Amino acid sequence: MPKVRLQGKVAIVTGAASGIGKEIARTFARNGAKIAIADLDHTGAQLVAAELNREGGRAIAVGMDVTSEAQVDDGMTRVAEAFGRIDVLVSNAGIQTIAPFEEIKFADWKRLLAVHLDGAFLSTRAALRQMYKQGGGSIIYMGSVHSKEASLLKAPYVTAKHGLMGLAKVVAKEGAKHGVRANVVCPGFVRTPLVDEQIPEQARTLGISEEAVIRDVMLKETVDSKFTSTHDVAEAALFFASFESNAMTGQSLVVSHGWFMQ
Repeated sequence: MPKVRLQGKVAIVTGAASGIGKEIARTFARNGAKIAIADLDHTGAQLVAAELNREGGRAIAVGMDVTSEAQVDDGMTRVAEAFGRIDVLVSNAGIQTIAPFEEIKFADWKRLLAVHLDGAFLSTRAALRQMYKQGGGSIIYMGSVHSKEASLLKAPYVTAKHGLMGLAKVVAKEGAKHGVRANVVCPGFVRTPLVDEQIPEQARTLGISEEAVIRDVMLKETVDSKFTSTHDVAEAALFFASFESNAMTGQSLVVSHGWFMQ
């Protein structure tokens, strides 16, 4: 039988009502973890939790705006009370803004950084308080190839994703004595609703066809002209979540079909 890599562990995944977060939650559940589905879309989170429970897992839904200190703290407390501990946090919640730099609205800039960076800070702080008490844990940030590279029209997103790299390194250093690891998964373009929304936006802004956006912008630097799958990203998150020592901390793993090679 295959090894159940997260047996007995408790994981909370933010932004898990759909897309990458949902696939990570499903993968963790199949590997034995109890799962908290945290999302601004509480109804969507409830549907995912119900699906996992029907499949034999143990999951709860937590309505959470990751930019709200009260909601994050209350949600993390609820998870710890429901399952007794928190072993893994996947900070995945995110949004996107597409615009030339000179046209970016300050409100859009602040909103994106709040979701990606404030959300990562608040959820990490709340998780660490529990992980430090219990003597260990794993923090996984959802970065991007844009944690390493830059693209046109994505100044807030690139800034936020670079910021997660620095945050992970600090958490890795501070958390080490408590048995806490921190790492970053860096996907390429994944065909989720968030990416689907970008295709017509970039086509309009760049004055090219949607097909050209896919071929010449999104997949141009890959080795095989393929999108990264949610399964690919979930397997990378599982690798970090199930790693058993501090040998793998403060690191990033690029999952991008060769777009950006280290």
